[in-house]
Amino acid sequence: MPKGFPRTRRIGEQIRRELAQLIRSEIRDPRMVMVSITTVEVTRDLAHAKVYVTMLGDSTARAELLSGLNQAAPMLRRELGKRMHIRTVPQLMFLYDEVVEQGARLSSLISAAVAADAARHRDDETDSEESQ
Repeated sequence: MPKGFPRTRRIGEQIRRELAQLIRSEIRDPRMVMVSITTVEVTRDLAHAKVYVTMLGDSTARAELLSGLNQAAPMLRRELGKRMHIRTVPQLMFLYDEVVEQGARLSSLISAAVAADAARHRDDETDSEESQ
């Protein structure tokens, strides 16, 4: 067993893969088409798992998606139990992962700051050429 990869993380990765397949194949809800599972955090005792998801859409669509996923959680847990070979299958709680959005927001802020800095340097160069 690799030291840097604890059991809970391995199980979380397996749950992430299995849930992605289950959502794609078992849930017949059109809202679930653009769902991406980013991370699964499993507690040490394997009793609970936080499943972080992202999707395209506004906050209303996200709320509906999370509601649908949390309603389907018992069925998804049951199916996970059939697919995985672990004694305890964690209770699933679906949460929206805002990391992707925050990353995009930070990226746009950095781009804007770089553009503003470049414009300021161009203005400084123009001013120094005019003063000569």
